[in-house]
Amino acid sequence: MNLPGSRYLLGEESLARTQVLRRSWPFLLDVCVAAIGLAIFYGVLRLAHYWLGRPEPDVYISLRPTALPVYAIYSLVRIWLAYLISLLFAVGYGYMAAYNKRMEAFMLASLDILQSIPVLSFLPGVMLAMVALFPTRQIGVEMGAILLIFTGEVWNMAFSFYSSIKSIPRELREAASIYGFSRWQRLWQLELPYSAIGLVWNSMVSVANGWFFLMACEMFVLGNRDFRLPGLGSYLQTAAGSGNVSAMAWGLFTVIAIIVAIDQLLWRPIIAWSDKFKFEQVESNTRVKSPLLQMLRQSSAVRLLQRYSLQPLSEGIYRRLALRRVQRRRRAASAVADQSWNMWLRILLIVVATAVVIYFAFHTLLFLRGIHGADLRLILKGAAATFLRVNASLLIASLWTIPVGVAIGFHPRLARIAQPLAQIAASVPATALFPIILLMLIRVGGGLGIASLTLMLLASQWYILFNVIAGAMAIPSDLREVATLFRFTTIQRWKTVILPGIFPHLITGLVTASGGAWNASIIAEYFRLRDHTYQTTGLGAQISAATDGNQFQILLLATIVMALMVVTVNRLVWRPLYRIGETRFKLEG
Repeated sequence: MNLPGSRYLLGEESLARTQVLRRSWPFLLDVCVAAIGLAIFYGVLRLAHYWLGRPEPDVYISLRPTALPVYAIYSLVRIWLAYLISLLFAVGYGYMAAYNKRMEAFMLASLDILQSIPVLSFLPGVMLAMVALFPTRQIGVEMGAILLIFTGEVWNMAFSFYSSIKSIPRELREAASIYGFSRWQRLWQLELPYSAIGLVWNSMVSVANGWFFLMACEMFVLGNRDFRLPGLGSYLQTAAGSGNVSAMAWGLFTVIAIIVAIDQLLWRPIIAWSDKFKFEQVESNTRVKSPLLQMLRQSSAVRLLQRYSLQPLSEGIYRRLALRRVQRRRRAASAVADQSWNMWLRILLIVVATAVVIYFAFHTLLFLRGIHGADLRLILKGAAATFLRVNASLLIASLWTIPVGVAIGFHPRLARIAQPLAQIAASVPATALFPIILLMLIRVGGGLGIASLTLMLLASQWYILFNVIAGAMAIPSDLREVATLFRFTTIQRWKTVILPGIFPHLITGLVTASGGAWNASIIAEYFRLRDHTYQTTGLGAQISAATDGNQFQILLLATIVMALMVVTVNRLVWRPLYRIGETRFKLEG
């Protein structure tokens, strides 16, 4: 039996409960933020104690599942430190390449070469230098591994930032000039926001690539020394080498669980946050959403941090930059006499740099005198085989990644489901799955030739997919609405809206995918499994074999041949395509 006014009383009670929950929710968020901060601080202390300790000569990699949490922490720290270094380098390098006309061509060629040189070519010099720099501390080996992971993460982000700067619409540049933006203001308020979507998606690819090369960077042989670091990469490599299927399953499960957690706690909020930087003239009806981002925006601690720390800091920086610019203008008249001095200083630096390059080139040629004609013919034959595999993997990857990437970028609902799956698939180290793929192909008669192409495809396809997704998401909604309004056919939509819109991102994806395929060749063409070495004809196989056998002459010559091939392709193919993307398919009003 309902009493009079009972519904009114129940409504008041539910309203009071809602108000209590709303008041207590920000407090709970602040407690969670504080707990995360304390956990990070404790982890930093433990890592500092380990890194600053004495190096461990013989590290035993335990295959027990109970060791996985500690190994996971070590690997995550290496990957994310390498990512932070990569992000800073990518922004600085991309900025210099975009605005320095004299050095642009040289910097792009160098970037293309470096992203295509396999990690094992960097490995001897980087690791020996870091160990010599910190001979009595574990941090030397750790920094060597982090720098090696850095060489697998940085290049696609640098290409992405450079491409975004070159494709900024003319009216936005003119607006920044009219308002008198300094270089710092232009970077923070125009260039970084405009490139945010591409940087976010390429960051996901870079972190996934860090997982890919984790096995090679945490456990390797260099001459007579066996370098091992506790981590998920060494755990998976030890399990694969010993044929322990149970340990491999536990390791892969841990990697997948970490990837899913990172996707939901980090990448989804960042993707939703970066969606506000989309360049369009009308408000989109479909927005990427993240519950965690909404919760953080409701946190009073985050709001107080932004109000009393970040905003005053940014305003102080802009004020100081404005004062420096005024002072620089006042000193402009007196700086005419210094220009001649600066010119002579530049000439001196160019002369010194040229002399250093000639000196090292001459000694490199002397070092290569011991190469026989048979070795050179074998290297050229391997280069041709690897070149064909690289281009075959790019073609196969493009056939499915372009339509799938456009579909994900155009439909946020599909993206909520497909993006985590793609992130998991891209982050699971293909090197951990490679033993299974290789054994299956050997049983059916495929051999390492097909297996190497499969691994190179797994290593390169994600660059194209994630860049196409970023390009599709960056296409303004008004262009898509106009295509719908005029009832474009599917072919017309692809010719006039989709392909021109994603073209700069697609070229970035193809360039970085090419580098990823060249990089993966060192593992795909030369692989150890159960005390047996499988090898096929290829440049990557020769680099891996030369690294194992301390044949540094072969290693250097193979690396030089690879660099020459990459430079040639860059000059004949990628440079003209970049120029087309900067001119014909630039988004302008």
